[in-house]
Amino acid sequence: MTRHRSWGDRGQAFPIYAAAVVGLLFAALAFFVVGQAGVTRSNAQGAADAAALAAAGEARDNAFRGLDLISLKPDDWENLVDGDLLNGRGACGKAHELAALNDATAQCEAAIPAVTVTVTTNRTVGKSVVPGTEGMPGKATAKARIKPRCSLRSAPVPPLPTPNPSPTPSATASPPPEAGNVTFVCDGTSLTLDPAKPGSLAKLARALFTVRLVD
Repeated sequence: MTRHRSWGDRGQAFPIYAAAVVGLLFAALAFFVVGQAGVTRSNAQGAADAAALAAAGEARDNAFRGLDLISLKPDDWENLVDGDLLNGRGACGKAHELAALNDATAQCEAAIPAVTVTVTTNRTVGKSVVPGTEGMPGKATAKARIKPRCSLRSAPVPPLPTPNPSPTPSATASPPPEAGNVTFVCDGTSLTLDPAKPGSLAKLARALFTVRLVD
């Protein structure tokens, strides 16, 4: 009788063990799904950060394209270093490009000096035991801002016009005055620019402005 009761006890305990094992398996699968969702969202955040930085960088690099620096007045140079001449040219196109490289799509708002990008991954969590999560993509938002690095120390003052004297046989034409240099102070270091020979405008923009992620 004792042996019979022992087997009976084991038989009663088996369903409990089976239920516990099933519960542990379900918990493990659910934990895996949560982990997969975390990875998917982490990928989305990385793509959003990269797209926002690239978009703001593109807007910064294109800030002075087509600009005639020689014609700028001192007030214009002040506006330039303050970022008032920045625009969103090319920003959102760059955001879409970076998102596509990360297998995602992007929504972009270029409110210069800030660019906000929301990225949605093309990949989803995949098959899972949690209903409704199979088709869930990763989604994240990032904002990047263009910030001035420099202040204006000196800007050229346009020369006053002089009356043209009546031409005489001995008179010779004098060359026009050269535009003066512009001096900036960037993070404590002086930077001198010749508006007549500015070189790469994108390089100038990178010297005057930085791009950072913001909350």
